[in-house]
Amino acid sequence: MKELSYLNKFFYKYRWRFLLGIIFVSLSNYFRVLQPRMIRQALDLVMENVSMYRLLNGFETQKELLTILGKALLFFGGLVLFLALVMGIFMYFMRQTIIVMSRLIEYDIRKELFSHYEKLSLSFYKKNNTGDLMSRITEDVSKVRMYLGPAVLYGINLVSLFVMVIASMLSVSIELTLYSLLPLPFLSLSIYFVSNIINKKSEKIQQQLATLNSTAQEVYSGIRVVKSYVRENPMVNFFAEQSETFKQKSMGLVQVNALFFPLMLLLIGASTIITVYIGGLQVAKGNITPGNIAEFVIYVNMLTWPVTATGWVASIIQQAAASQKRINEFLQTKPEITTPVTNPVPLKGSIKFENVHFIYPDSGTKAVNDVSFELNSGQKMAIIGKTGSGKSTIADLLVRMYDINKGKILIDGKNIEEHDLANLRQKIGYVPQDVFLFSDDIAGNIAFGDRGASRKKVEQFAKYSAVYDDIKGLSSGFDTMVGERGVTLSGGQKQRISIARALIKEPDIVILDDCLSAVDTNTEQQILGYLNNALSEKTTIIITHRIYALLNFDKIIVLQDGAIIEEGTHEELLEAKGYYFEMFEQQRVEDSKEVDS
Repeated sequence: MKELSYLNKFFYKYRWRFLLGIIFVSLSNYFRVLQPRMIRQALDLVMENVSMYRLLNGFETQKELLTILGKALLFFGGLVLFLALVMGIFMYFMRQTIIVMSRLIEYDIRKELFSHYEKLSLSFYKKNNTGDLMSRITEDVSKVRMYLGPAVLYGINLVSLFVMVIASMLSVSIELTLYSLLPLPFLSLSIYFVSNIINKKSEKIQQQLATLNSTAQEVYSGIRVVKSYVRENPMVNFFAEQSETFKQKSMGLVQVNALFFPLMLLLIGASTIITVYIGGLQVAKGNITPGNIAEFVIYVNMLTWPVTATGWVASIIQQAAASQKRINEFLQTKPEITTPVTNPVPLKGSIKFENVHFIYPDSGTKAVNDVSFELNSGQKMAIIGKTGSGKSTIADLLVRMYDINKGKILIDGKNIEEHDLANLRQKIGYVPQDVFLFSDDIAGNIAFGDRGASRKKVEQFAKYSAVYDDIKGLSSGFDTMVGERGVTLSGGQKQRISIARALIKEPDIVILDDCLSAVDTNTEQQILGYLNNALSEKTTIIITHRIYALLNFDKIIVLQDGAIIEEGTHEELLEAKGYYFEMFEQQRVEDSKEVDS
C-alpha cells in the first residue's frame, strides 16, 4: 500500500462522497443481515408447531393452526422481500457514491499526469518512449481506477459484512461461531502468499504492455519507412514475439487466480459442513434451535462472495500498486527547467551569450563550446554551419528547452534563468527545424500561435508566409484537415504554415531554424521580402545552411563543432576567404546551374 498512499489526497478531496458510500454499504449490509434472522424465526415457528399440528389431527383447530402458520410464513416471506428491496436500494446508492468517486479520481489522475508530462523537459522525452508514456496514462490509470472503485467498494463491504455477521453469530453461539470460522485463518495465509506472487507478475505484465504500446506506436509513426523498406512481415513477427511474451506473462497470472478461487470455495464449503455438524450437536444438547443452524448456514454462505472476492480484491490492489508505482515514477520526476517568477512583460530583444558551454544530458554530447556573441534589440543575425555544428542547440537554449552548463545567456541584460519562462517562450516566435502540425484544420494549426486570432488574421499571416495560395487551392481551403504530423501537405507547405504559426504571435524575438529548406527560390524570395520589412524592428536569428543575400544581417556567425570559427558581416566574411566564402561560392555556382537549367 506504500505506492497507493499517493491516492489518499483524492480520498480526502471526495471525502463526503466516500463517507456516504461507507454509510450506504453499512446500511445495505444491516438489512442483509436481518434476513437470516427472519428466516430463523420462521423456521423455529414451524418446528415449534409441527408437533402441535400432529396432535390436532382430526380436529377443526388443525386447519386454523395451518392458516395461522401460513399467514405467519407469508408475513416473514414478505418481510424478507422488503428487507431485500431496501438492501438493493442502498446497494444502488453505494455504487453511485463509491464507483462514481473512482471515475472522478480517474479523471483527476489523468489530468494531473498529462499536465505533469507537459511540464517535463525535453531530456525526459528523449529518455522515455511515447508508447510507455501512453501506457501509464491509459492502462496504468485504469488499473488504479479498479482499486479506487470495485476494490475499495468490496473491501468496505467485506469488513462491514464481517463485523455484522460475526456479531450476529456470536450473539447466538460463541462455540458454533468459532468452529464455523475455523477455515478463515488458512484463507488469510493463502491470500498473503498469493498476493505477493500476483504483485510481481502484475508489474512485469504492465512493463510488457508498455513495450507492446511502444512497438505499435513506432510502427504506426514510421509506417512510410516500414512500407518503403518492405518490412511489414518482419515487424509483424516482431510484434507477435512481444505479444507472445505478454500472453505468457498474463497466463501466468491467470493460472495463479485459477488456483486461488477454487481454494476460496473449498474453505467456505468446509465452513458450511462444520456449521451443520457442530450445529446439530448443539441442537441435540438444547443450546440452540434448528432455525439457528439455518441462520448460520445462510451467514456462512453470505460471506462466500466477499471472502472469495478477497482474492480478486487482493489481485486488483496488487495490480494497482504495480501501476501506481509506474505512475509515481513519472509524477516524482521533477522538471529540469523551472520558472522563478511570473512577470508577463514585453521583451526588448537584446541577446548576449557569454562563454556558453552546453552538453546534452542524455547523450553526453558537447554541443556548444565557449560561444560568445551579442545582438542588440532589432538586429538580425544568421547562424551558419554544417550539420551537427550546434546551430539548433543555440535556438533550444534561447527558448530554455535546456539550461546551459557554464557561462551566461542574457535577455535584455537579465539572466535567462531569471525570466518568466512562459512569457519568454510566448514572446519568442520559434520555427524549429523539425516541423510538427497537429491533427486539426489548417486554420487551427496557424491559430495555435494565437488562439484568439480571427480568420482574417490567420489568412493575412498565411499570405506573409507565402502559403495562402496553396491553401486556397485545397478542397476545403483553410478548413482542410491536416493528417497526423501534416502528412497530407508537402514539406514546403508544412514549413510555411509553421512560419505563419510563429509570426501570428507577433513576437519580440524571431528564431527561424532552417525553415526554408523545402521551398523553391521564388517562394523563398517572397518570404524573405516579408521578413526584411515586417521584422525590421524585431530581433531575428536565422539558422541556415544557405546564405541569404536578400537579408541584411547585422551579424553572421559560423559554427563548427559547437564553437564560433568566423564572425562578422557578409562583406567582412567574404574578405576573410574562409569557410563562409567557400560556402558562398559553392552556393552561387549551384544557383547559376539552376538558372541555366
